[in-house]
Amino acid sequence: MNDLKTINRRTLLAAGASTLLPLQANAQGGWPNRPIKLVVPFAPGGSNDILSRVLGAKLSTRLGQPVVIENKGGGGGTIGTDAVAKSAPDGYTLLFASTSVTTNAASGKKLPYDLFKDLQPIGLLAATPFVVVVSNHVKAHTLSEFIALARAKPKSVNYGTAGIGGINHLGTELFASAAKIEMTHVPYKGIGPAFTDLMAGNLQMTLPTLASVLPHIRGEKMRALAVTSPERSPLAPEIPTASEAGLPGFQLEAWFGLLGPANMPAPILKRLNEELNWTLEQPDVKEALKREAATTTPGTPEKFASLMRSEVTRWGNLIRDKNIEID
Repeated sequence: MNDLKTINRRTLLAAGASTLLPLQANAQGGWPNRPIKLVVPFAPGGSNDILSRVLGAKLSTRLGQPVVIENKGGGGGTIGTDAVAKSAPDGYTLLFASTSVTTNAASGKKLPYDLFKDLQPIGLLAATPFVVVVSNHVKAHTLSEFIALARAKPKSVNYGTAGIGGINHLGTELFASAAKIEMTHVPYKGIGPAFTDLMAGNLQMTLPTLASVLPHIRGEKMRALAVTSPERSPLAPEIPTASEAGLPGFQLEAWFGLLGPANMPAPILKRLNEELNWTLEQPDVKEALKREAATTTPGTPEKFASLMRSEVTRWGNLIRDKNIEID
């Protein structure tokens, strides 16, 4: 009889264990249970690529699955963005977004996606300033002197950018409006050739991100007049802000953030936002961002959505006011 009770007890325990197994397997099989793809809509190299890999490594550790970086460049960032917009909203395909998603949306170009209907903001990552740099041939050593020089001879200052409609172009036009000056735009296929012509004296000014141009500034190949962030950059504290240097209130920063396809499940969206914000608090991440002249900007999906809407309005108004034609 005791043997029978023992057998029955074992049978019941085994049955209970077998009932729990599917529940445990189901819990373990929840999101994420396979690699996550993080699309960078630009070619390898530059801040987008560097920062996406820092983020991907941390998220991989936190989520327990590989985060695979996929560079999908072309169309000023629209091809990679479209790929994410059209992917399944299951949390396995994400976009490492930057300011370009809002300048593209404001450009008036017909896009294959709708920024606000087809994509879901997850959270902001970081912001990095631009810097007003001039050729060493320019006889202006402060921002105030440069503005005075440009006002004295309208359109005599040539400025270079990485292309029409990009953030270098629109940002410089925003700067010109704030400074009440008129300059002549010279677009290039990338910011590198513009740097070459600036150093040669063929250009007088450009407005790149601080990280991209700092080696040339340190090498005294060009002159920095002001950064466009609210405060001085820890990476180059000797460079004054535009507000300090003669253009009160002028601010312009490039930002980076995480987007996914629209209609992602709320629990996945919440988890991604929480892990992103946790990542931004880690000292090694802050140090990596500092090397790119970037500062962390944690927040909610709603905060990110609000920023994107205000940016699209800002750039749209500028494009219309300046009659900028973007192919």
